[in-house]
Amino acid sequence: MSIKTSFYTREELEEIGFSKIGENVLISRKASIYTPELIEIGDNVRIDDFCIISGKIRIGSYVHIAAGCYLFAGEYGIEMEDFSGLSSRVVIYAVTDDYTGKYLTNPTVPSEYRNVIGGKVRLGKHVIVGTGATILPGVTIGEGAAIGAMSLVTKDIQLWKIAVGIPAKEIKERDRSLLQLEEQLKSGGGK
Repeated sequence: MSIKTSFYTREELEEIGFSKIGENVLISRKASIYTPELIEIGDNVRIDDFCIISGKIRIGSYVHIAAGCYLFAGEYGIEMEDFSGLSSRVVIYAVTDDYTGKYLTNPTVPSEYRNVIGGKVRLGKHVIVGTGATILPGVTIGEGAAIGAMSLVTKDIQLWKIAVGIPAKEIKERDRSLLQLEEQLKSGGGK
């Protein structure tokens, strides 16, 4: 008798039909995966309970997506580079409806009555996003940037900046010491 864990087995992950699936990948059985054929996942990735992963998504290696995160990529796409991570309840929209009132909204309405707005969302290497943050279509968050909890990211964030608020504003530089730790990890050395 086999005991089911809270994460899919390697065989189950392969059966889901991802475009690419790396080694040491842990995806909760309670996560919802849509269009897996459009999703690429690197090595050493963990996706926790109650996440929704939908659309064209590329996840690098050493990436954590905490509980309750929603990634709505549509055809525009979401990219998360190596060592990036999302704290719980982060939402990323690469696609959304037009809220101005000039069009009808929601996916039950025929497309000729809607104005869908979209743009690829990119999270660079070592980007970390705090709990409850929302990232809107077309945003690029540069390598090493950190987004504070409950922030609304409407514009690009520069490399190695810390950004907070509604809308998110860059407030200071982020320390780059973690780059030495990355090199130690890759070389197999300890702290």
